[in-house]
Amino acid sequence: MTTGAQNPTAPRRSRARTLVPLGIAAWLVLEIWLLTLVAREAGGFAVLGLLVGGAVLGAVVIKRAGRRAFTNLTATLQQQPGAAAPPGSGKGNGLLMLGGLLLMLPGLISDALGLLLLLPPVRSRLGRYAERSLESRMRAASSGTLGHVFQQARIHRPDGKVVQGEVIRDDAPPSDRETGSPRPPLTP
Repeated sequence: MTTGAQNPTAPRRSRARTLVPLGIAAWLVLEIWLLTLVAREAGGFAVLGLLVGGAVLGAVVIKRAGRRAFTNLTATLQQQPGAAAPPGSGKGNGLLMLGGLLLMLPGLISDALGLLLLLPPVRSRLGRYAERSLESRMRAASSGTLGHVFQQARIHRPDGKVVQGEVIRDDAPPSDRETGSPRPPLTP
């Protein structure tokens, strides 16, 4: 008989896996609701103009940031080995591209977030925060080789059990193996 209880050895669903889709759905509903409010007050052509203007501005921002990232990459590759990179050469291109992408997405909230990312003080603070967060996570991560990480991922099964084992390869042809031990006859 099956009850509705979950198996206690089954892995729990992560919190992010539950909340991220709900957050995206809530964000989409809010974007549509705001667009309908603006369309009711300002008209459909105004909303269409906002959406097209945001998409065009986002494309321009992404193109410009991509060009700047490419020129920085080529300048870095052409430098002499051991030479220091120019200060601020690779800063903020990713956040500029993210801002452009948010501008290209249809909606007023994404446009507002994209415009915020175009402001240099916001980009620099967000970049510093992301850098500090990444550094603290890297320090907290256990030390070891990359092979060790793959081995740990291979040993742990999804249900939480650890399976230790050893692979023994028998590369000898079958005729050599069968000569050493007789097989019992097959009976029907």
